[in-house]
Amino acid sequence: MTTIKRIVLASRPLAEPTHENFRLEDAELRESAEGDVTVRVLYLSLDPYMRGRMSDAKSYAAPVPVNGIMEGETICEVVKSRHNGFAPGDIVRGRTGWCTGAVISGDLLRKVETHGAPVTTAIGVLGMPGFTAWSGLKFIGKPKQGETVAVAAASGPVGSMVGQLAKLYGARAVGIAGGSDKCAFVKGELGFDSVVDHRSENFVSDLKAASPNGIDVYFENVGGRVWDAVLPLLNQFGRVPVCGLVSQYNGANSSQADRLPATMSVILRQSLLVRGFIQTEFAADHFNDFLAEIGPRVARGEIRYREDVVDGLENAPDAFIGMLKGKNFGKLIVKIDGVVS
Repeated sequence: MTTIKRIVLASRPLAEPTHENFRLEDAELRESAEGDVTVRVLYLSLDPYMRGRMSDAKSYAAPVPVNGIMEGETICEVVKSRHNGFAPGDIVRGRTGWCTGAVISGDLLRKVETHGAPVTTAIGVLGMPGFTAWSGLKFIGKPKQGETVAVAAASGPVGSMVGQLAKLYGARAVGIAGGSDKCAFVKGELGFDSVVDHRSENFVSDLKAASPNGIDVYFENVGGRVWDAVLPLLNQFGRVPVCGLVSQYNGANSSQADRLPATMSVILRQSLLVRGFIQTEFAADHFNDFLAEIGPRVARGEIRYREDVVDGLENAPDAFIGMLKGKNFGKLIVKIDGVVS
């Protein structure tokens, strides 16, 4: 048996997660069985959906149990394989959780394919975040030539891909981001047509000015006051892929007004399509298509991305807590020097 380090859910947060909700501990790897693969973890992806897994409220996936390992996708190196599809040295991705090593069924792993881009892109622009943007836009948003596509959290891994894809599909891209540095990145590096700072006192009027012909597709990542500003600008037959509501993940503010009546009224009047989705709905049939279309573009630099890399598993809780407050800049990744012998 080999000792690894892992981070477990010590308790369920009542609002914003705190360090007391996490516990770093040693654990022993089980013996591998036929079909298993032993891996050492190289990189851990941190994503907003993990906040939902810390809660036991009804959701699309089972919650992390108290004292259970935190949920998360990782890039790993195969150390030992009892599965025909993998050999030592293979680089793979899978859902090992927040840990330095694991024994996992080979059926739950996939070899990393990046078309020559850095390996970390397999959990970012060429992984779940990138595929979320691609599938939500392709199958729900369906932007047409000349339409306006708006997206919140535009400097993040999902939003940055949404805007760049919108441009490739011939639409106009309007980004919403927080702070001057992120806005400059969205406009200058990613090539959005316009960007609006949601922290500005003039956010509502700025968004209206940036969308003179209204908004045809709004890719929802945030909710809250950003949704309030977008709602009046949605054009007839607009489409709203609902990917996330990060402003509400730490608990809704009871003092906020009820948005449902106003939202339903605009949905009715404007004949809007509002469709929530989880990227796994499309992955089985379309992930390979996504890689084939987007992988070469990333490798050639036609699609840009930014990563925010933190060193050490022990720093994952602090990075995760900061991410929910918008402190990260780009795809948040934890570099882990996993050792499995």
